[in-house]
Amino acid sequence: MSKAQTLRKLIEGDGMTIAPGAYDGLTATLVGKAGFQAVYMTGAGTSGSMGYPDFGLLTLTEMVQNAARMNACIDVPLIADADTGYGNELNVVRTVQEYERAGVAAIHMEDQEFPKKCGHLDDKQVIPLEDYLAKVRAAVDTRTDPDFMIIARTDSRAVLGFEEAVRRANAALEAGADIAFVEAPQTLEEVRDVPKLVKGPCLLNVVHRGKTPAVDLGDAEGMGYKLAILPSVLFRSVVGLCEHLLNELKEKNALPTPPGDMSPMDTFRRVGADEWDALRTKYDKPAAPKAAAE
Repeated sequence: MSKAQTLRKLIEGDGMTIAPGAYDGLTATLVGKAGFQAVYMTGAGTSGSMGYPDFGLLTLTEMVQNAARMNACIDVPLIADADTGYGNELNVVRTVQEYERAGVAAIHMEDQEFPKKCGHLDDKQVIPLEDYLAKVRAAVDTRTDPDFMIIARTDSRAVLGFEEAVRRANAALEAGADIAFVEAPQTLEEVRDVPKLVKGPCLLNVVHRGKTPAVDLGDAEGMGYKLAILPSVLFRSVVGLCEHLLNELKEKNALPTPPGDMSPMDTFRRVGADEWDALRTKYDKPAAPKAAAE
């Protein structure tokens, strides 16, 4: 079963799939090894890892290259941020082609103007609905693998209100999208209402100190959500931890003890050191000849 088939089966099955956010090969590997069923490539984390805010400053090529590196590190499906599709319908066609070639199982694409902003920042702008639906139709028509999932994200809640966000989510599903992503509902009532009012599978974006109130993941599953992404669970934690350790180093002029107190080899084992070590001597001697067929 391909990764895209695996993700589709998860979404169409019972329960909710949780996809913690990762932004490079290391964090993707750690999410996979932790036993989660999917990994989410966060656009905010990818931008931050390259030294930029999440303001739509990365190109399609940069995002796809990162997705390909991450996908190569994991055995579970990768869901990737594809921002606005990087332009109009022509650009969306290439966006889908490139992400599919990279082995990604699903992408989400939003209705913000470009350059976009993180969905939990102020002063976002959205494009007209018909322009967005044209991009959704282009994405659906372009994919060559019918299991490759198109997630339609709308940021219209902050700009045009909750009712319009629901309307756009339903329109995107009618245009062929597989999952609806209403970004940043602002109350618990709105969070509960999304799966009730949207006529298809729904994604919940779980962001610490974002626009959406904190929601227990078990409660989100009970509300009917089929997929939850946690974009900043590692990225912002790493930023805070790095700042803490660097400040400690500067203040004490001594090497801080990292969390986990791992040795160099303990660290490398997280990224396959034992498997690679086994290859050092595997090919030293020729393989035994195969027995002749009787």
